[in-house]
Amino acid sequence: MTAVALASSRVTQVGVVKSEWIKLRSLRSTWFSLGAMVLIVDGIGTLFSALHAHRFESGGGPKIQFRFDATEVSLRGVFLAQLAIGVLGVLVITGEYGTGMIRSSLAAVPRRRPVLVAKALVFAVVTFAVSLPTTFLGFELGQLAQRSTHMQADLSTPGAVRAIVGAAVYLTLIGLLAVGIGFIVRNTAGALATLFGVVLVLPLLTNALPDPYSTDVAKFLPLNIGSRVVATTDYDPTLFGPWAGIGLLALYAFVALGVGAYVLSRRDA
Repeated sequence: MTAVALASSRVTQVGVVKSEWIKLRSLRSTWFSLGAMVLIVDGIGTLFSALHAHRFESGGGPKIQFRFDATEVSLRGVFLAQLAIGVLGVLVITGEYGTGMIRSSLAAVPRRRPVLVAKALVFAVVTFAVSLPTTFLGFELGQLAQRSTHMQADLSTPGAVRAIVGAAVYLTLIGLLAVGIGFIVRNTAGALATLFGVVLVLPLLTNALPDPYSTDVAKFLPLNIGSRVVATTDYDPTLFGPWAGIGLLALYAFVALGVGAYVLSRRDA
């Protein structure tokens, strides 16, 4: 039996997952990025909610009451926090390529694809486990800041629980998209430029298109999918529904990871 065959016979997916969990929790960037996500989601959501409450109390009540979505305002921090999660998703992969540690990982797991599966699985579980209580806390803090307006939402408000859970799923999928891009590009700067281009730049370019092209294209973009997910009122009929959008974003992440798996199996480390 060859050394490679022997190594392959002793490697299990569970063992690879455990190894990737140890690596992820050992990185300082993991805790910095997750901490930044928590501060951004909860801090910005609370700030925006407080500003809306102040505006209401200072005489803008009738104006902001029309089409006001208390849940969406409290979860607006998600759209900045996605950058922190995206950076982490990229660094989890490109950091190993930059240091050369990926060679050790692939030497221990010659079949390679279990490494990608383990990294994606561990990253997704950790991200969602942190994102869900974060979006819940952001919602609660935001509603607390809006209580003087008497327009605040609660968990019984139609769509509120869906928006909280959907926001956490959205952040997780953006992170997985970043992981896939990291495997494809293998370079930190290039992967981040690609991710930010997809998430932030494409919506700006789409706005420059004439109607109906801008509307037809915009609904497929991650940023607009996220906007629909956190909204509970004033639905934009040109966008996909919340879960349809989440499904589309999951498809993007799956395709990125699939291409990453192909690249991983074909290129030298």
